[in-house]
Amino acid sequence: MNPESELRRDGGPQQATRPPRPSAIGGYEDWPAYVQEHRRYQAAATSAQELADVLGVPGALPSPAVTVQWEETYDGVTTSQLSWQLGFGPRTTGWLICPADAPGPLPGVLALHCHGGNKFGGADRLVDLPESHPSAENARAGHYDGHALATDIARRGFAVLAHDTFAWGSRRFGLGVPPWRTASALEARQAQWREDGVVPSEAEVYNAAAGFHEETVAKTAGLLGTSLAGMVAHDDLAALEILAGLPNVDQDQLGCIGFSGGGGRSLTLAALSPRIRSYVVTCMMTTFQSLLPEYLDAHSWLLQTPGLWRLGDWPELTARSGAGQLLVQYALADELFPEDGMREAHRILKALHAPGAYTGSFWPGGHVFTSGMQEEALNFLAATLNLPSLSPSPMVSFQSTSRSPSRISSQGPSS
Repeated sequence: MNPESELRRDGGPQQATRPPRPSAIGGYEDWPAYVQEHRRYQAAATSAQELADVLGVPGALPSPAVTVQWEETYDGVTTSQLSWQLGFGPRTTGWLICPADAPGPLPGVLALHCHGGNKFGGADRLVDLPESHPSAENARAGHYDGHALATDIARRGFAVLAHDTFAWGSRRFGLGVPPWRTASALEARQAQWREDGVVPSEAEVYNAAAGFHEETVAKTAGLLGTSLAGMVAHDDLAALEILAGLPNVDQDQLGCIGFSGGGGRSLTLAALSPRIRSYVVTCMMTTFQSLLPEYLDAHSWLLQTPGLWRLGDWPELTARSGAGQLLVQYALADELFPEDGMREAHRILKALHAPGAYTGSFWPGGHVFTSGMQEEALNFLAATLNLPSLSPSPMVSFQSTSRSPSRISSQGPSS
């Protein structure tokens, strides 16, 4: 008899009991109830509501209480680490970055991090922090030309909020004990690492697991009548309300910006919320038709929501936004989008929008938010959000701060 087997009640052998099946949505066991118990997001316009319904965006609870975890002033900006609890899942971490001692109210920008195959981190890749995790530094070097985008925007005179969205960073799924399907795929990746003599970091192991697990997240979302993009939009809408409710922010001058998956988030947020006045989409514009068939596997579930095309092509979704100004930046050698798809999207956007409302620019190079592109984007936001002239902020070293949590109010209406 196999020494690992046991005797059945009838005396025959039976295999040892397999360990209990782990949760497929670790840390988010309360997610299904939240979606089932809350009505859908109620948009201000019919066109926005149609998009919200296709994405399955859940309605948000009233703006959550925001805790200030720490605050420091350096290099002319004040950075505050914030956190808040949404109605389900892990607590959200975000960073508010403002020019030091600038008189308010300031125009506000929501800085939206990319997908990047890096779910271990989130918005930390956009923020100049006293100590950065290597995964954030790698993302910054690989995708943002070495720049901390959110901090650079704040140095121009904006109040900037950068937050971890659903499934990233502080909001990532718990995969310490991955579900069986994810574990099986991860074991194959780890075997390859061993064969290649690679010792992966904690972040690399997590990101490999999260890449396989995204399919499970998308399946769960579909079963609940939502989508990965819809859940991300839920978190982004909540963050926008927090930004709008801050006392030093001009809620009538709000914009958003994002590269790659963050650019898709920027487009979606501008289409869903009337608060957005101006927005930037970088390296995230093409036609759906151009993705068929070769480029489908270049993209995640964040772009490819079932049924989305029925509302119109990707560039046509911008017509659902009430924002007055849009900048789209294209990279001519972008590995994720064919050039003909980008140029066709540009043609559609020019036809859709009034003269001066849409700006499209084509840049050399691949899927990177280069220094030149960032400079153009920041100038665009400054011009379209009525950024007041500020005297240069003094360069100062790390100062100050009480590390004990404090609270700030967020008075914007719930979405």
